[in-house]
Amino acid sequence: MLPHYLFSFKSNLEDIPVSLKLNNPFKNSPSEIAKIAAKEFQAYIASEQHNWEHNFNLNKGKMFGVLVVQNNDDEFFYIGTISGKLMGKIQCDRFIPSVFDDATDDFFINKGMKELTQMSHQIMASQSQTEKDDLIAQRKNKSFQLQQQLFRNYTFRNLSGDSANVLEIFKAADLDAPPSAAGECAAPKLLQFAMSHNLKPVAIAEFWWGKSPKSEQREHLAFYPACKNKCRPILEFMLEDNSLYNSSHGQ
Repeated sequence: MLPHYLFSFKSNLEDIPVSLKLNNPFKNSPSEIAKIAAKEFQAYIASEQHNWEHNFNLNKGKMFGVLVVQNNDDEFFYIGTISGKLMGKIQCDRFIPSVFDDATDDFFINKGMKELTQMSHQIMASQSQTEKDDLIAQRKNKSFQLQQQLFRNYTFRNLSGDSANVLEIFKAADLDAPPSAAGECAAPKLLQFAMSHNLKPVAIAEFWWGKSPKSEQREHLAFYPACKNKCRPILEFMLEDNSLYNSSHGQ
């Protein structure tokens, strides 16, 4: 499985300076080797995107990430992935997958989402306001419990080999409940894969691909730092450094 996800560099790295200390993911200053990895990964995306349902010119674009890694033989490779998922049920088999496996607990997330959909239909069909209000309350509680169960199954490792799920990570950081989709961004997925497969993280970069969203300015191919509200506590746990975000202020 491991070689399938590893991208070999096509570029000559002989004269490229490489720091073996991972760069701060909250600073928008990718190293030279990370930029090279990003450029090569962008070429891969361009060659493959016609196979996906996601039209990046019409639909909102996506954030992607690359992580340069070093194996036990001191060889450099890079891995890449998307933040969130592509539209439809298309999955690119060379993207690092989600930390969460949909098949967990007999596909509890799929079953739970179907139940929520059925409850929504019942609410729309209800002729009684009392019954409707009761169903709305039940759906809200069901949705909350399902989200909590999902967060408990997003488990991350840190450099010392310790593990914690998203709920535990946010609680330990004295933060409010995790926002929806916490754990699905590119950076934590890439680092989790590297740490789980004995690959040393060397350099990381995230970039935008496609149409800019209406809510915020994003430029095609431009680099961006890891997000604050979803990634900060997770990355600080994984990299065992709670100064990462603070040290990036003003940069």
